[in-house]
Amino acid sequence: MGHDHGHHHHHGVKNLKLAFFLNLGFTVIEIIGGLFTNSVAILSDALHDLGDSLSLGLSWYFQKLSGKGRDKTFSYGYSRFSLLGAVINSVVLFTGSGIIIYEAIPRLFNPEQPDAQGMMYLAILGIVINGAAVLKLRKGSSINEEVVSLHLLEDVLGWVAVLIGSIIMRYYNLPIIDPILSLCIAIYILYNVFMNIKKSFRIILQGTPKGVEIDEIADEIRKNAAIKDIHDCHLWSMDGEYYIFSAHLVVTAEKGMEELAQIKEEIRNLLKSFSIKHATIEFETENETCELEHC
Repeated sequence: MGHDHGHHHHHGVKNLKLAFFLNLGFTVIEIIGGLFTNSVAILSDALHDLGDSLSLGLSWYFQKLSGKGRDKTFSYGYSRFSLLGAVINSVVLFTGSGIIIYEAIPRLFNPEQPDAQGMMYLAILGIVINGAAVLKLRKGSSINEEVVSLHLLEDVLGWVAVLIGSIIMRYYNLPIIDPILSLCIAIYILYNVFMNIKKSFRIILQGTPKGVEIDEIADEIRKNAAIKDIHDCHLWSMDGEYYIFSAHLVVTAEKGMEELAQIKEEIRNLLKSFSIKHATIEFETENETCELEHC
């Protein structure tokens, strides 16, 4: 692991830890505040935040774990564990959103007047605390930090909505705004959960990374004069950041070990321009029969 990656990783762990404690403390304040102000919008945001706290805790743990090097059990290292954090996280939020929707729908038909002034104060506090956490995590690079920073950004937006809603309810008798806000928050969470799950599953199912075309890589490799053809190409990602590539290269003529080493070096440098950090290259001669399918 390069110094740069190590530094980013350590930074990521520290960021997640801070965001976790900020969120957990604030969730407690919110649950109490939501019960006092009789606001389903604030309680739904509290649930959202509780989900975030759980997932932040998991993300922090998994991000820490993902920095471990490889061992006999996980020969590629632990970087995939951060994906597991993202998936568990999404499941928690999905469940939470279901509960919010279940609670909010009856209130649309017989709205209860919440304490608008209390909601206003809580909303301002929410914007300040979550805003600070977003700024801290924005600098992160892992998919895990990205997911978490997205959650916190949602929280800020949720609080802005609660603030606007509470200001309107303070001056006008419109208690229905409260359940409408909470439904909007829930739908927004669900949409983002779906997008994140999709992204995580693509990586787990070893799909090729977005933005990198396997055909384009093969074409670039074929431009090397010593290479006649390429087959059995595979490209996947460990965690959305670390790309792995393997291929069989057919060389134009019999070559000595030194010549092959030189070609390998050239190919590896080429692959680095595609952000591929781990490459396995196998050489074959033209008359050699390859046993693998699709060859």
